[in-house]
Amino acid sequence: MLMRKVPGFVPASPWGLRLPQKFLFLLFLSGLATLCFGALFLLPNSSRLKRLFLAPRTQHPGLEVVADIPGQPSAREQESPPKPAPAAPAPGKDDPNSQASTRSRKGWLRRTHPTRPREEATEPRSSGVEALRPQEGSIPFSFDFNAFRSRLRHPVLGTTTDESEEPQSLVQTQREKIKEMMRFAWQSYKRYAMGKNELRPLTKDGYEGSMFGGLNGATVIDSLDTLYLMELREEFQEAKAWVEENFHLNVSGEASLFEVNIRYIGGLLSAFYLTGEEVFRVKAIKLGEKLLPAFNTPTGIPKGVVNFKSGSNRSWGWTMAGSSSILAEFGSLHLEFLHLTELSGNQVFAEKVRHIRKVLRKIDKPFGLYPNFISPVSGNWMQHHVSVGGLGDSFYEYLIKSWLMSAKTDMEAKDMYYEALKAIETHLLNVSPGGLTYFAEWRGGILDHKMGHLACFSGGMIALGAEDAEEEKRARYRELAAQITKTCHESYDRSDTKLGPEAFWFNSGREAVATQLSESYYILRPEVVESYMYLWRQTHDPIYREWGWEVVMALEKHCRTEAGFSGIQDVYSGAPSHDNKQQTFFLAETLKYLYLLFSEDDTLSLEDWVFNTEAHPLPVNHSDSTGRAEDPL
Repeated sequence: MLMRKVPGFVPASPWGLRLPQKFLFLLFLSGLATLCFGALFLLPNSSRLKRLFLAPRTQHPGLEVVADIPGQPSAREQESPPKPAPAAPAPGKDDPNSQASTRSRKGWLRRTHPTRPREEATEPRSSGVEALRPQEGSIPFSFDFNAFRSRLRHPVLGTTTDESEEPQSLVQTQREKIKEMMRFAWQSYKRYAMGKNELRPLTKDGYEGSMFGGLNGATVIDSLDTLYLMELREEFQEAKAWVEENFHLNVSGEASLFEVNIRYIGGLLSAFYLTGEEVFRVKAIKLGEKLLPAFNTPTGIPKGVVNFKSGSNRSWGWTMAGSSSILAEFGSLHLEFLHLTELSGNQVFAEKVRHIRKVLRKIDKPFGLYPNFISPVSGNWMQHHVSVGGLGDSFYEYLIKSWLMSAKTDMEAKDMYYEALKAIETHLLNVSPGGLTYFAEWRGGILDHKMGHLACFSGGMIALGAEDAEEEKRARYRELAAQITKTCHESYDRSDTKLGPEAFWFNSGREAVATQLSESYYILRPEVVESYMYLWRQTHDPIYREWGWEVVMALEKHCRTEAGFSGIQDVYSGAPSHDNKQQTFFLAETLKYLYLLFSEDDTLSLEDWVFNTEAHPLPVNHSDSTGRAEDPL
C-alpha cells in the first residue's frame, strides 16, 4: 500500500485513484521513462545499449560492426569509413549511369553480411603510425566516384563495336587467344592454389613465400584489374569475393615495403578506380597504414622491410651489410601513396613520398647519376653502382609517370626525369660493334657491358616521355626508345626458345646473349612486351605486334604446363626445364601488356591512365574529382 504513504494521494476507494490523481501519476511515469531511455542514448560509451534497441544497419562491403573491446579502438575509429562510392558497372559496361550500374549498386546495398573477419576489425594500430582520420575540424572525407569517372576522356574498356556483325579479324583472334591464356592461368591458380600467393603448376599446389609479411592471395590481388580488363566477369567476381571474405590484414610477419606497395596496394587501388567497390579502397588504405613505420628513419628515407606486428623496420641484410635502402624500392612509392592520400584525405601518405623527393634533390649526385644504394640514417650514397635495370629501374619510371599522372603539373618530377635521362645517356648509353644500342651498368666510372631483362622496360619509358622533352630532343628520344626495344627483341630472338634471358652481355664478340647459365633463365617477365605495347601505341608500326605474337607462341610452347604457366631454367635449351612457379606478375603484367598490344588505343587510354611498375592502372588527375582544394597529384 505504497500509495497510501505518498502525501496528496488519497484513494477514492480501496481499488483506485481519483481522475486528477491518475493523470498526475501517469505524467510522472512518462517523465521517468523518457529520462531512462534518453540516458541510454546520451551517456558516453552507450553503443552496447543502443544495439539492444536499434536494428543493425546495412554494412559496407569489407566492413563489419563489432562490439567495443575495452582498451582497443572501435571498428569505426580504425576504418574511418567515409561516404561509400557508387559501384561501377560490371566489366564491359562503362557508363556509371546505365541500368547495369543501377543493378550493381542495388545489389551492393542489399549486402548485410559482414565480409571482414572480426579480429581484423578490432586489430589495434601499430605504434608510431598516424591515425587514418580527417584532421580535427574538417568534414568527413568522401570521394565522388561518379565525378571521377565523368572526367575520363575515354571509356575505360575503349570504344566497343558489335563484333557479331563483323568477320573476326586477325587481331581479334590474337586478343582472344591472350584472353584464353589468362583464363587458363587463373583457373589453374583457383583450382590448385586459391588464396596462396602463387601457384606451383608442376606440383599442383600453392606457394606463400616470405616477401609479404603473412599477407596471402597475391595472385588474386594482382589479377583483379586484368580480369576486369579482359571482361572475364565470372573470374573477376570470384576474385572480388575472395578479397571481401578472405583477405585479412591482421598479419604479423616481415614484409617488403616495395613488393606490398606495387602488388597489393597498386592492385587494390586500380580495382577501386575501375569498379568503385568500397572494399578495395578501404583495404588499400588500411594496408598503406601498415607500411608507414618503414619511414621511421632519421632521413625519412624508408627502410626496405617493415614488421607488421611490432612496427619496426630494417634494411635488407644483403644491402651493404644491412645498412642501405634501394633506389628502385623507395623511389617506387610515389604513384600509389599520392592516390592513398586522394582516397583517404590523409596527407601523411603524400608527405612521406614528397619528403623522399626533397632528400634526393638536395643530395650530391655523381655526374648527375643516382646510385642504387643510400643510407636511410645518414642520407649518403653507399656505393656508386648505377643501373637502369634491377635496383634502379622503376625510380626513373615513377618520375615520368608522376609528371603524367599529375596532368603535367608536377614540374619537379619532370625536371628530375629529364636531368636523370641526360646523365644516363652521357655515361651509360653504348652501341655494340654489331649496332645494338644498350644501357650498360656503371660502377664508379667502370662499365659492365650488360643489360638485365628488367632494363628492357626503358624502351617504353623513353617513348612515353618523348613527347614532353625539349623539342629538339623529341625525335632523338623516339629513336632511342625504338633502338633499345629492338636490342631487347634481339635478346629473345637469339635464344632457342625465343624468350629472353635474365641478363645479356655485349663482349667477346657475343651480343645480346647470356654468358653463363645463372643468367639464362626466364621467369615470365613482362618488361620486353611492356615496351612493345608503348612503342605500338606511339608508332603503330606492325613490327611490335609481330614481335608480341612471337612471345605468345613461345609462352604457349615452352611455359604452358598441364596446370598453369611456369618459368623456364634455360632459354637456350630446346626442351627447357620448368621452375615450377607461375609468378603473380605474369597475370598482372605480361598478359595485360600483351592484351593491350592487340587492343585499340582507347582501351585503358594513356590519356587517362598510367601504369604502376606492376602494370596496375592508376588514373591521371585531369582535375580534382573530389572538389577539395588540395595539391594536385
